[in-house]
Amino acid sequence: MFVMDNLFLLAVAAFGWGLSLATYRLFARSNGWPMGALQADLPIVPVLVGLGGLAAGLLFATARGAEDGGWIIIAFGLVLAAVWTGFLRVGSQIGLFLVPIVTFLLLLGWLAVPLGLQERRWATERPAETLQRRGILKSPELPAPGTVEPAAPSQR
Repeated sequence: MFVMDNLFLLAVAAFGWGLSLATYRLFARSNGWPMGALQADLPIVPVLVGLGGLAAGLLFATARGAEDGGWIIIAFGLVLAAVWTGFLRVGSQIGLFLVPIVTFLLLLGWLAVPLGLQERRWATERPAETLQRRGILKSPELPAPGTVEPAAPSQR
């Protein structure tokens, strides 16, 4: 069964932003888009950083398998890369900051247990659960099943 947890979102981000960063120079040169200094002068660095994020997202999708959303990670990552590069045209500079961060967080959450570290609770939670635990999002107060809430007094 497919579950969208925080590692799923990080894998989509690493895959999509990594692909965007690795291919931005190709699109920028052919369309006359602006490039940052690193993209223009030393393009191997952004390409390698992008390929690192792309590989981490792809490996995570492969390890998760088709039943648990592996294909969905790839599909959403492709959509993210297309939107990020094609419509927003920001793959050049901000990707240099975002790709290493999301790749590090993905690897930290995914490989913590195999490396002998303690399991990261945020990694397997759903995004809403993480926000509720942090106090950013209030959990809805629902009445117990089968009970009827008293009507609020009318105000005049």
